[in-house]
Amino acid sequence: MQAKKFVDSMGVLEPKERMRALITFSSAVEVDPSVPPKRYYRSGLEMVRMANVYVEEGSLENALVLYLKFMTLFLEKIRHHPDYASVPPSEKQQNQTYLRQILPKAEHLKACLLEQFTEEYNQYLIDVKRQQAEEKRRRELEKERQKKRSVEVGTDIWPTSDIAVQPLEDLGDIYYPDPSAPPPSLDDQGTSKSISSTPSIDRGTKPATSNVTIPSATLTKPGLRTVVIPSKVMTHFLTLSQKSTMNNIETCGILAGKLERNKLIITHVILPKQNGTPDSCTTMNEEEIFEYQDQHNLITIGWIHTHPTQTAFLSSVDLHTHCPYQLLMPEALAIVCAPKYEETGFFTLTPNYGLSFIANCKLSGFHPHPTEPPLFMNADHVKVDGNAALEVLDLR
Repeated sequence: MQAKKFVDSMGVLEPKERMRALITFSSAVEVDPSVPPKRYYRSGLEMVRMANVYVEEGSLENALVLYLKFMTLFLEKIRHHPDYASVPPSEKQQNQTYLRQILPKAEHLKACLLEQFTEEYNQYLIDVKRQQAEEKRRRELEKERQKKRSVEVGTDIWPTSDIAVQPLEDLGDIYYPDPSAPPPSLDDQGTSKSISSTPSIDRGTKPATSNVTIPSATLTKPGLRTVVIPSKVMTHFLTLSQKSTMNNIETCGILAGKLERNKLIITHVILPKQNGTPDSCTTMNEEEIFEYQDQHNLITIGWIHTHPTQTAFLSSVDLHTHCPYQLLMPEALAIVCAPKYEETGFFTLTPNYGLSFIANCKLSGFHPHPTEPPLFMNADHVKVDGNAALEVLDLR
C-alpha cells in the first residue's frame, strides 16, 4: 500500500515534513468488524515485539511506525469495534500497561529520528551545492574546449550553448508501506526492501560526476517482508498429520517465528487441539497456543493445513480462515499440503481484491465465490531454507 506523497520543491522531504508524513502514514489504522477484538489484542502484543526488535537492530523508523500504529489502534480505534465490550478486563489492563511504556518510547524515537532526518537533509543540501559547482565548472571547461576547437579549424563549427542539464527535481518519491509491514519491506528480494533504502535516481540524465546523497527513508517503498520457511516445516508436518490423512481428515497448525533483519523467519510449528473433517479443520483451546507464544516471544506468521484427497488451493472456508491473519499482517502465509498429489502451495489473498472481498463476505461454511478477479495467489515473498532450524509443538 502506498502512502500519500509528501515532497518539497526539490523532490526530497524536509525533516519536519518527513516526520509529519511518517506520523500520518502510521495513523492510518482501520479496525475490521469481522475480526474479533481479541485477535487485535493478540496482534498488538506481536506488534510491540516486532517494534522492540527493530529498536534493538537500530531500525528506528520501522520501530516508530509500529509504536504509532499500536497507539492509534488502542487509544482511538479499537473501542469502536462492535464487540469491544467482550474483551476481558485483564487484557485491557495489560494493554494499558503497554501503552504507558510505549508513549515515552515513541517520543524518544521521534526526537532521535528528527535529529537524524536533519543531519541527512543538511548533507543532501551540501551534496547538491557541490554538484552544482562541479557542473558549473564542467560547463566552463566545455566552453573553453569549444573555443579552442573553433580557432584551430578557422570557423565556429562547434555549438557554444550550455549543455542542457536536467534540474534536480525528480529525486525520488518517498513511500511508506504497511510495516506490520513494516513495508514494506521489506532486503534481498524485489518484494522486500532494505530498511535504509534510498529513493531511486535516474542517473542516466545526470552528469557522470554527480554524487548527491539522498536522505535515506526507512520503509520508503511498497512491498512485503520476506518470509523464510524451513523446508522441515512441510516434511515434519506431513509426518505428524499422516495418520489423519490416511483417515481422510484434515490437520492444521500455526506458523510462528520471529522478526530478524526485516525478515519474518518461521521457527515453530504448533499443532493445537483440533477437530478435523475431510474438508475442514477447527482449532480448540487457543489459550494454549497464546501461552506458548508468549513464553517464547513468538509472533504469528500464518497457518498450515492438509488437503488429504484434493489438490493444493484455498477453498472458500480456507479463504475466510486466512483473512484475519492477512488483515493483521500483510505477509501472513497459508501453506497447503496435498500429499495425494505431492503438491505444496504457499498462498495469500490478492491484496487489491481478494482481501477486501473476503473481509466483506458475510457467508459461512462452503459457498461459491467468483473466480475472476482471482481471490488468492501464489505468495512471491517466501524463501524456503533447507538449513533453517525448526521446533514443532504438538498439543493434540
